[in-house]
Order: sequence, then structure tokens, then C-alpha cells
Amino acid sequence: MSKKKVVIQISGSGLLQDDVVMLGDKFLKQWKIPTGRPLILAFGSFNQEVTVLSVPKYEGMRMSPSFAKKLGLIHRSVLQIRYHADSRTLRIGPLISVLISRDYPEQLEKPFGSITMFCRELVGACQKQGAYVYFITPSHIETVTGQIEGWIYDDGWKKTVMPVADVINNRLTSRKLENKPSVQHFVKEVKSLHGTEMYNEKFLDKHEVFEALKTNAGLKRYLPESHLLKSFSRFKSMCLAHPVVFLKPVRGSLGKGIIRISRQTDGSYLTHATLVGGVQKQTYPTLAKLFTGLSGKMKTTKYQIQQGISLIDIGKKPVDFRALVQKNNTGKWKVTSIVARIAGGSHFVSNLARGGSLSTLKEAVNKTSLSPEVKKNALPQMRRAALDIAAAIEETIPAHFGELGIDLAMDTSGNIWLIEVNSKPSKNDNTPLSDNKIRPSVKAMLEYSAYLAGF
Repeated sequence: MSKKKVVIQISGSGLLQDDVVMLGDKFLKQWKIPTGRPLILAFGSFNQEVTVLSVPKYEGMRMSPSFAKKLGLIHRSVLQIRYHADSRTLRIGPLISVLISRDYPEQLEKPFGSITMFCRELVGACQKQGAYVYFITPSHIETVTGQIEGWIYDDGWKKTVMPVADVINNRLTSRKLENKPSVQHFVKEVKSLHGTEMYNEKFLDKHEVFEALKTNAGLKRYLPESHLLKSFSRFKSMCLAHPVVFLKPVRGSLGKGIIRISRQTDGSYLTHATLVGGVQKQTYPTLAKLFTGLSGKMKTTKYQIQQGISLIDIGKKPVDFRALVQKNNTGKWKVTSIVARIAGGSHFVSNLARGGSLSTLKEAVNKTSLSPEVKKNALPQMRRAALDIAAAIEETIPAHFGELGIDLAMDTSGNIWLIEVNSKPSKNDNTPLSDNKIRPSVKAMLEYSAYLAGF
């Protein structure tokens, strides 16, 4: 079984029949592909019997315009090719689809809003590496057939009908959309009917992550004390055990709704809460009064209560770290990037959405008062922590993940702590600090997709 990249050429109308493709003789010799006899051409869920004709001194694949249209392919697409002699199947691909939350068909310059540039980058990466990508939303998948309307890029964004992909990357940004019956039905159907692989299958919630990781003895050193907040007795014991605790919405993201509670020297408690416009401070004389003050919020929001960590800081601004961990071209976890995030202004959370800023890990660590030894070991220790946590998530949570955003903290003694794990890492937050056209994170996504598709 061999593989190689091939450029798709669409011949002039009427020159080729729909059931005939032309292929360079080098490919035919290398893979012993029979000519003049029917075989199956497969692309995602599409497959059709075709006859292959040999073309001397040619390194592409030529097909008719109407046949290319059935496949949703554009002229000069670059794909990988693989021949399976046992089933007489010539596969081209991988065909990848990205499931995104919404599109704006009337805005052809930015049909996917703030992630349009990421989508465009993915198209460029496919062309370089040999793959084909299209983009779908929940509204495109109300009914499941062998075809789906999706967005492709062909000198501009346009909609076309595509086969079901080999691999789907779930980039839905809301649990509500992800849990829609039509989305759940679609996922189940494409897996069973077409063998489609889907990764980043589900959102993670904070309680689920910490409960799962607690079962792994090797990870205990990274885990701050953390519980689902259900009672005043749990609340009281945590606030008395730790000078600072955090209340985090179990299903929150982007630093929304986090409350920091600090015990004061006079026995009162000071809260800082993240709001849309900034941070709201409030003081409560007793824990009982504080708990009563929170009870309204607790009726509508489930909270995780977590031990506060004495974070390293730069100029009194707390610093934490986002490790992007992705599966590679052999299906193994690897660390793609680790960036430092410095909290902005009066904020105590570092998300970019809250005015935080990015820095390299080395730069940030060197600006702190940590010892030279701790500074030197910061990167390898964080890489180890991120990989251990990713492996444990995969082992203990029954879902398929291909990338994880793992938020880590370092305390003033140099110990590493887990803050949270995000199964839909933002395509801005983890950007390496350079202007490379195709980011390593995008390249890794494609390599893992190709691995899953068998290319």
C-alpha cells in the first residue's frame, strides 16, 4: 500500500466520460493499478465504479467537469491517493469537514465571522499538505443523506454539495447547538453509515474533568482541591481551609462568571466577580452572609469551588499558561505550543476576552522572582504536566478528543497546577507569537485528520 499527492485537473467539457479518469503512468506502475478494467473511486462517502486510463509522463488525475461536480472538487485541488488492491478501491482524500456554529451567507468576505481567517488558513494548509476541507453548520445537517451542502473556497467562499467527510472536526462553540437532537442524530448516522470519524466530540465541564483526574494517583500533585458546590458545609470548609477560593461556573468559558473569595485579616470576606464591563468587589462580614448573597446565583448556575493558588505575577498581574496539546500523525499526544497569559488591568483572570495579553513562556517566567533553577525547568515541567493530563482525560472520559487547551498555573514555589481543560480551544488564544502563514496548530489538525482517515 503506497501513497502520494496528486493534483486534480478538470478536463474540458465533453472530453471525458463520467466513468473514466486519467492518471499518470508513474502512479499506475508504482501501485499496480489495473487499467481498462473497472475499479471503485472513493472520496469521503462517495464511491463510483470508474475505468482508469494511463497518461504517460503525467503526475495528475484528470476527470470530467460533471464528475468533479459530483465530488465537490475544484480544479487543481491537491489530494493524497491510496490504492487498496484487495478491494480494487482507489481512494483520494482525506476529505475533512469542520462543524462550526453559524454562517453569514450575506457576508461573503467573512461568512464565518471571527473564525473566517482560521478557515481560510485551513484551506491553504490543505492545498499544501494534500487534503480537502469544507465547512458546515447545524442548519446544513437537518437531514442525513450521502451528501451535505457545505462551504468551500474557490477564489472566494461558495456553497456546494459535498460527500460526507472521512473526518469531522467539531468546532461548535455552544453546548445548546451541540446537544440539538438533529446534531446528535447526524453524528450517530455518519459514524454508522459511512464510518466517519469525529473528534472534539463534546464540551468538558469543570466538575467532570476534576472528578475524572482525581482517579489518577500520578496527577494528584497538579490538582488543586476542587468540589461541586452543593452545600454550606462544603463552602465553609473550603473557605476556612484556603485563604483564597474560586467559584467557577461548571459550564463556563472565557472567564465568565468567576468569583474570587479572599479571607481578610479581620475575618470578613472580599469577593471579586467578573462582569461584562470589569470586576465587581463586595465585602461580607461572615461566611453565612456571603453564602446567602450567592444563593440567588446558585439557583441558576452550578459552581465548582476550587482552592486558590498563589500565582506567579509580573508587576502584580497574575500569570497563567495555555498549553495546546494535539494528536499527531501517528495518533499520539504532543504539545504544539505553550503561551503565557498575563491578566489585564484590574482583572484576576487572564483570558484575552478579559483584556489579558500573551507572552512566550520563557519571557514571562524570566520576569518573575522565581529561582534560576525553577525558571530553567518551567518549560519541560509544563510540557510533562500537559501531556500527562491529556493522556488521563482520554483514558477516563469516554469521548474522542484530538486537541485540548490545558490551562496551567505556577505558584510562587514553582509547583505546577491545573486550572481547567478546554476541549474546544480558541483559534486565537493559542496563536504562536509569530506571523507564520500556516500555524503549527493548523498543520497538526490536518495531520491527525489524515491519520484518522487512513492517509
